[in-house]
Amino acid sequence: MYEASVNNRNFKISQEGTSFMIDDEQLILDIERVDKNLFHVLKEGHSYNITVVEVDRKKKMASIKLNNQTYDVVLKDRMDVLLQKMGFENNQEHSKKEVKAPMPGLILDILVKEGEEVKSGSKLFVLEAMKMENVIKSPQDGKISSITVAVGDSVEKNNTIIVF
Repeated sequence: MYEASVNNRNFKISQEGTSFMIDDEQLILDIERVDKNLFHVLKEGHSYNITVVEVDRKKKMASIKLNNQTYDVVLKDRMDVLLQKMGFENNQEHSKKEVKAPMPGLILDILVKEGEEVKSGSKLFVLEAMKMENVIKSPQDGKISSITVAVGDSVEKNNTIIVF
């Protein structure tokens, strides 16, 4: 039994062979790996392409594209669920007070507001660096205390962007 959060919507999942129980619905899925990060899924005659964009094994998080739409997925196994019920968190990093720019760049968008509660993995801001857009996500659950930049600001590596 697993619990999955997909774009902050929770599901209970179990698997036996090609049969999956998602909440109370049984699905028969034919899943084939096409490439290292590309999978092809058949469900009731419908074809789906899934690309694994990013994986953080420590946090048990992944970002996937399903037919070109991106989803953020967090998985919890039996032990994670049990520890959470007991009031503990498995694999939780020490709380951070700040989110810093991972590289020099330009702030294209700020996706949160001061005072907002965010979950670990929530999208915080978009940083353009070397002509690529990088979505920076929250390393933890918390409340945004302050935002030290504005859209259009240039930042250097390790500049503080958000304070919890």
